[in-house]
Amino acid sequence: MGKSLAAQSTVARAVFEEADDALGFPLSALCFEGPEDALKLTENTQPALLTVSTAAFRVLAERGFVPDYVAGHSLGEYSALVAAGSLQFADAVRLVRKRGRYMQEAVPPGLGAMAALLRLPEGALHGILQEAAQGEVVSAANLNAPDQVVIAGHAGAVNRAIDLAKAAGARRAILLQVSAPFHCALMKPAQERLAADLNAANFSDFACPLVNNWQAREVHTGAEARQGLYEQVPNPVLWAESIGYLAAQGVQRFVEVGAGGVLTGLLRSIDTSFEGFRFGDPADLEKLSR
Repeated sequence: MGKSLAAQSTVARAVFEEADDALGFPLSALCFEGPEDALKLTENTQPALLTVSTAAFRVLAERGFVPDYVAGHSLGEYSALVAAGSLQFADAVRLVRKRGRYMQEAVPPGLGAMAALLRLPEGALHGILQEAAQGEVVSAANLNAPDQVVIAGHAGAVNRAIDLAKAAGARRAILLQVSAPFHCALMKPAQERLAADLNAANFSDFACPLVNNWQAREVHTGAEARQGLYEQVPNPVLWAESIGYLAAQGVQRFVEVGAGGVLTGLLRSIDTSFEGFRFGDPADLEKLSR
């Protein structure tokens, strides 16, 4: 992950070196070589993804690409804030390392779960979640696209919601392989632990506006950035609404910066008229430059 970027770009390689220095261990080696089991630990996954996306962004910036807006899905909001000049990369990578640890430790293994519900009949979600709860937590965690919602909470309640969603006519309802139930009330302990770290970090006003996760609205100041990172921990990611807001401002061209292409796929699910590109590898530059 990110190995080809670092091999071919001095500016990308410098980001990986900065991450290693900030964290005090060779995150770059973990990104480039694994082992996969260690990389999948949330406290490692989060800084690794942030580092790759920041390295990719700096390669684009070096070539003259300048965003009109930034947005990031969950953890990606940290990358977006680094790109917008609100948060220094070294501070961000330390923050997300702690964020990952706090989230992992907030819920004992096996107690929580997440599931994706695809093409659920319109208007069915609220009733399903109410019926599935039975005194436990289950709620929308990611409102990703009109035909995709991710739910999170206690494992029993999530499994009940899966059965109810299938009975209601969902095309698919599947458990996700995740280490914790993110973006639900079970993350409150992680939110409270993260608050002190966010308050100690320096946030600047932005070079370009960010559309945040928890409100899907445009923000410009360091204070708003800090508040948004605090509020997003137990609250749902309003991704489809964020993309809708950007489209209403006239945005038609979206570039997913970093590892993978999940958000580019979601973009097509939201509106097929949008132009979606991805950049996480030097080979992607040719398509992006057209």
